[in-house]
Amino acid sequence: MSDTCLAYERRGAVAMITIDDAPYNRMSLAFMDALEPLVATIASDATIRAVVITASGDQNFSVGMNLKEIAGALSDRERIDVIFDQRLRVLAAIENMDKPWIATLFGNCLGGGLELPLACHFRIAALEGARIGLPELHLGTVPAWGGSGRLARRIGRDRAVDLILRAKTVSGPEALQLGLVTEVWPNTELKQKAIDLADELAAMPRLAVASMLRCLVTGDDKPLEMSLRDERAAVHATLGSPDQIEGMLAFTEKRQPVFSHE
Repeated sequence: MSDTCLAYERRGAVAMITIDDAPYNRMSLAFMDALEPLVATIASDATIRAVVITASGDQNFSVGMNLKEIAGALSDRERIDVIFDQRLRVLAAIENMDKPWIATLFGNCLGGGLELPLACHFRIAALEGARIGLPELHLGTVPAWGGSGRLARRIGRDRAVDLILRAKTVSGPEALQLGLVTEVWPNTELKQKAIDLADELAAMPRLAVASMLRCLVTGDDKPLEMSLRDERAAVHATLGSPDQIEGMLAFTEKRQPVFSHE
Protein backbone atom coordinates (compact mmCIF):
# COMPACT_ATOMS: atom_id res chain seq x y z
CA MET A 1 0.00 0.00 0.00
CA SER A 2 3.00 2.34 -0.29
CA ASP A 3 1.42 4.24 -3.18
CA THR A 4 -1.43 5.24 -0.87
CA CYS A 5 0.89 6.55 1.87
CA LEU A 6 -0.36 3.80 4.18
CA ALA A 7 1.37 0.62 5.35
CA TYR A 8 -0.41 -2.27 7.04
CA GLU A 9 0.81 -5.38 8.81
CA ARG A 10 -0.40 -8.06 11.20
CA ARG A 11 1.45 -9.01 14.38
CA GLY A 12 -0.54 -11.98 15.59
CA ALA A 13 -3.84 -10.64 16.92
CA VAL A 14 -2.67 -7.03 16.53
CA ALA A 15 -3.16 -4.97 13.38
CA MET A 16 -0.68 -2.17 12.78
CA ILE A 17 -1.41 0.79 10.50
CA THR A 18 1.37 3.22 9.60
CA ILE A 19 0.94 6.61 7.97
CA ASP A 20 3.73 6.29 5.44
CA ASP A 21 4.55 9.78 4.20
CA ALA A 22 7.62 10.76 6.23
CA PRO A 23 8.68 13.21 7.42
CA TYR A 24 5.31 15.00 7.55
CA ASN A 25 2.98 11.98 7.35
CA ARG A 26 0.16 14.02 5.87
CA MET A 27 -3.32 12.54 5.81
CA SER A 28 -3.74 12.83 2.09
CA LEU A 29 -6.84 12.04 0.07
CA ALA A 30 -5.20 8.76 -1.01
CA PHE A 31 -4.45 7.88 2.62
CA MET A 32 -8.05 8.31 3.68
CA ASP A 33 -9.31 6.45 0.60
CA ALA A 34 -7.13 3.50 1.66
CA LEU A 35 -7.92 3.78 5.38
CA GLU A 36 -11.70 3.64 5.03
CA PRO A 37 -11.99 0.10 3.57
CA LEU A 38 -9.15 -1.09 5.82
CA VAL A 39 -11.08 0.04 8.90
CA ALA A 40 -14.10 -1.91 7.65
CA THR A 41 -11.94 -4.99 7.08
CA ILE A 42 -10.46 -4.77 10.57
CA ALA A 43 -13.92 -4.37 12.10
CA SER A 44 -15.15 -7.57 10.44
CA ASP A 45 -12.06 -9.69 11.20
CA ALA A 46 -12.62 -11.53 14.47
CA THR A 47 -8.97 -12.60 14.62
CA ILE A 48 -7.88 -8.99 15.13
CA ARG A 49 -8.11 -8.06 18.84
CA ALA A 50 -6.40 -4.66 18.92
CA VAL A 51 -5.09 -2.02 16.53
CA VAL A 52 -2.08 0.32 16.63
CA ILE A 53 -1.99 3.39 14.42
CA THR A 54 1.39 5.07 14.13
CA ALA A 55 3.51 6.82 11.50
CA SER A 56 6.76 6.26 9.69
CA GLY A 57 9.99 7.81 10.89
CA ASP A 58 10.44 9.51 14.23
CA GLN A 59 9.77 13.16 13.38
CA ASN A 60 5.98 13.54 13.13
CA PHE A 61 2.89 11.48 13.70
CA SER A 62 1.00 13.73 11.29
CA VAL A 63 0.75 17.40 10.40
CA GLY A 64 -2.83 16.75 9.31
CA MET A 65 -4.38 17.14 5.88
CA ASN A 66 -2.39 17.95 2.79
CA LEU A 67 -3.78 21.45 2.37
CA LYS A 68 -2.44 21.76 -1.17
CA GLU A 69 -4.67 18.86 -2.20
CA ILE A 70 -7.85 20.56 -1.04
CA ALA A 71 -6.98 24.16 -1.94
CA GLY A 72 -9.15 23.98 -5.03
CA ALA A 73 -12.08 22.56 -3.11
CA LEU A 74 -12.22 25.22 -0.43
CA SER A 75 -14.64 27.35 -2.46
CA ASP A 76 -16.80 24.36 -3.42
CA ARG A 77 -18.98 23.50 -0.42
CA GLU A 78 -20.34 20.29 -1.91
CA ARG A 79 -16.89 18.93 -2.69
CA ILE A 80 -15.41 19.93 0.65
CA ASP A 81 -18.38 18.32 2.45
CA VAL A 82 -17.71 15.04 0.62
CA ILE A 83 -14.08 15.13 1.78
CA PHE A 84 -14.94 15.92 5.39
CA ASP A 85 -17.89 13.50 5.51
CA GLN A 86 -15.53 10.68 4.61
CA ARG A 87 -13.25 11.58 7.49
CA LEU A 88 -16.16 11.74 9.90
CA ARG A 89 -17.30 8.28 8.77
CA VAL A 90 -13.85 6.76 9.23
CA LEU A 91 -13.28 8.28 12.65
CA ALA A 92 -16.74 7.26 13.85
CA ALA A 93 -16.07 3.69 12.68
CA ILE A 94 -12.83 3.64 14.67
CA GLU A 95 -14.38 5.13 17.78
CA ASN A 96 -17.36 2.77 17.77
CA MET A 97 -15.42 -0.39 16.95
CA ASP A 98 -15.62 -3.21 19.48
CA LYS A 99 -11.84 -3.65 19.57
CA PRO A 100 -9.40 -1.10 21.05
CA TRP A 101 -7.35 1.29 18.91
CA ILE A 102 -4.08 2.80 20.17
CA ALA A 103 -2.49 5.92 18.67
CA THR A 104 1.12 7.06 19.11
CA LEU A 105 1.60 10.81 19.36
CA PHE A 106 5.07 12.14 18.55
CA GLY A 107 6.45 15.19 16.81
CA ASN A 108 3.69 17.26 15.24
CA CYS A 109 0.19 15.92 15.91
CA LEU A 110 -1.82 18.78 14.49
CA GLY A 111 -5.30 19.22 13.09
CA GLY A 112 -6.31 15.88 11.61
CA GLY A 113 -3.13 14.52 13.18
CA LEU A 114 -4.87 14.90 16.54
CA GLU A 115 -8.46 14.37 15.42
CA LEU A 116 -7.75 10.80 14.31
CA PRO A 117 -6.09 9.88 17.65
CA LEU A 118 -9.02 11.50 19.48
CA ALA A 119 -11.24 8.82 17.94
CA CYS A 120 -8.96 6.08 19.29
CA HIS A 121 -9.47 4.47 22.67
CA PHE A 122 -5.87 4.88 23.86
CA ARG A 123 -3.40 7.65 23.11
CA ILE A 124 0.20 7.46 24.27
CA ALA A 125 2.65 10.28 23.66
CA ALA A 126 6.35 10.90 23.34
CA LEU A 127 8.07 12.24 26.43
CA GLU A 128 9.96 14.76 24.32
CA GLY A 129 9.32 16.70 21.14
CA ALA A 130 5.56 16.27 20.73
CA ARG A 131 3.42 19.24 19.63
CA ILE A 132 -0.21 18.26 20.05
CA GLY A 133 -3.12 20.51 19.17
CA LEU A 134 -5.87 21.81 16.94
CA PRO A 135 -4.35 25.07 15.61
CA GLU A 136 -6.87 25.60 12.79
CA LEU A 137 -7.75 29.09 14.00
CA HIS A 138 -4.28 30.19 12.89
CA LEU A 139 -5.46 29.30 9.37
CA GLY A 140 -8.67 31.27 9.77
CA THR A 141 -10.81 28.14 10.08
CA VAL A 142 -11.86 25.53 12.64
CA PRO A 143 -11.47 21.77 13.30
CA ALA A 144 -13.61 19.81 10.84
CA TRP A 145 -13.23 16.12 11.76
CA GLY A 146 -15.08 16.19 15.07
CA GLY A 147 -12.09 17.57 16.93
CA SER A 148 -13.93 20.15 18.98
CA GLY A 149 -16.53 17.73 20.34
CA ARG A 150 -14.10 14.89 21.00
CA LEU A 151 -11.48 17.11 22.60
CA ALA A 152 -14.09 18.60 24.96
CA ARG A 153 -15.18 15.10 25.94
CA ARG A 154 -11.61 14.01 26.60
CA ILE A 155 -10.31 16.97 28.61
CA GLY A 156 -13.39 19.02 29.51
CA ARG A 157 -15.02 21.99 27.82
CA ASP A 158 -13.00 24.78 29.42
CA ARG A 159 -9.64 23.25 28.58
CA ALA A 160 -10.80 22.49 25.05
CA VAL A 161 -11.91 26.11 24.64
CA ASP A 162 -8.50 27.27 25.83
CA LEU A 163 -6.59 25.03 23.42
CA ILE A 164 -8.75 25.58 20.35
CA LEU A 165 -9.51 29.30 20.61
CA ARG A 166 -5.87 30.13 21.36
CA ALA A 167 -4.57 27.63 18.78
CA LYS A 168 -2.30 26.20 21.47
CA THR A 169 -0.16 23.08 21.29
CA VAL A 170 0.90 20.97 24.24
CA SER A 171 3.78 18.58 24.87
CA GLY A 172 3.44 14.92 25.76
CA PRO A 173 3.79 15.51 29.51
CA GLU A 174 1.30 18.41 29.31
CA ALA A 175 -1.12 16.18 27.41
CA LEU A 176 -0.78 13.61 30.21
CA GLN A 177 -1.63 16.27 32.80
CA LEU A 178 -4.71 17.27 30.79
CA GLY A 179 -5.88 13.68 30.52
CA LEU A 180 -5.51 13.78 26.74
CA VAL A 181 -3.12 10.80 26.79
CA THR A 182 -2.74 7.97 29.29
CA GLU A 183 1.02 7.36 29.07
CA VAL A 184 4.23 9.08 27.97
CA TRP A 185 7.40 7.30 26.89
CA PRO A 186 10.72 8.27 25.36
CA ASN A 187 10.29 8.66 21.62
CA THR A 188 12.62 5.73 20.96
CA GLU A 189 10.35 3.42 22.99
CA LEU A 190 6.95 4.80 22.01
CA LYS A 191 6.03 2.48 19.12
CA GLN A 192 7.11 -0.63 20.97
CA LYS A 193 5.13 0.45 24.03
CA ALA A 194 2.06 0.82 21.80
CA ILE A 195 2.58 -2.71 20.48
CA ASP A 196 3.06 -4.01 24.04
CA LEU A 197 -0.20 -2.36 25.09
CA ALA A 198 -1.97 -3.82 22.06
CA ASP A 199 -0.65 -7.30 22.93
CA GLU A 200 -1.90 -6.85 26.50
CA LEU A 201 -5.36 -5.81 25.30
CA ALA A 202 -5.47 -8.58 22.69
CA ALA A 203 -4.93 -11.13 25.48
CA MET A 204 -8.02 -9.92 27.35
CA PRO A 205 -11.37 -11.74 26.98
CA ARG A 206 -12.76 -10.59 23.63
CA LEU A 207 -16.44 -10.52 24.55
CA ALA A 208 -15.81 -8.57 27.74
CA VAL A 209 -13.62 -6.02 25.92
CA ALA A 210 -16.22 -5.54 23.19
CA SER A 211 -19.05 -5.17 25.71
CA MET A 212 -17.17 -2.62 27.79
CA LEU A 213 -16.18 -0.56 24.78
CA ARG A 214 -19.82 -0.35 23.74
CA CYS A 215 -20.76 0.80 27.26
CA LEU A 216 -17.94 3.28 27.73
CA VAL A 217 -17.79 4.91 24.29
CA THR A 218 -21.49 5.72 24.28
CA GLY A 219 -21.81 6.37 28.01
CA ASP A 220 -21.11 10.11 27.94
CA ASP A 221 -24.26 10.80 25.92
CA LYS A 222 -26.64 8.71 28.03
CA PRO A 223 -28.39 9.12 31.37
CA LEU A 224 -26.83 7.03 34.13
CA GLU A 225 -29.85 4.73 34.23
CA MET A 226 -29.36 3.80 30.58
CA SER A 227 -25.64 3.24 31.10
CA LEU A 228 -26.44 0.92 33.98
CA ARG A 229 -28.80 -1.05 31.73
CA ASP A 230 -26.04 -1.33 29.12
CA GLU A 231 -23.64 -2.56 31.78
CA ARG A 232 -26.12 -5.21 32.93
CA ALA A 233 -26.53 -6.36 29.33
CA ALA A 234 -22.74 -6.70 29.15
CA VAL A 235 -22.78 -8.79 32.34
CA HIS A 236 -25.40 -11.11 30.87
CA ALA A 237 -23.45 -11.39 27.60
CA THR A 238 -20.32 -12.60 29.39
CA LEU A 239 -21.96 -14.89 31.98
CA GLY A 240 -21.23 -18.51 31.21
CA SER A 241 -18.89 -17.69 28.34
CA PRO A 242 -15.71 -19.80 28.02
CA ASP A 243 -13.57 -16.80 28.98
CA GLN A 244 -15.71 -15.98 32.01
CA ILE A 245 -15.48 -19.57 33.24
CA GLU A 246 -11.72 -19.60 32.65
CA GLY A 247 -11.28 -16.27 34.45
CA MET A 248 -13.12 -17.49 37.54
CA LEU A 249 -11.31 -20.82 37.53
CA ALA A 250 -7.91 -19.15 37.18
CA PHE A 251 -8.74 -16.86 40.10
CA THR A 252 -9.60 -19.76 42.38
CA GLU A 253 -6.52 -21.68 41.25
CA LYS A 254 -4.33 -18.58 41.75
CA ARG A 255 -2.91 -18.55 38.23
CA GLN A 256 -3.02 -16.31 35.18
CA PRO A 257 -6.06 -16.92 32.97
CA VAL A 258 -5.63 -18.11 29.40
CA PHE A 259 -8.56 -16.73 27.45
CA SER A 260 -9.92 -18.43 24.35
CA HIS A 261 -11.19 -15.19 22.72
CA GLU A 262 -14.22 -17.02 21.39
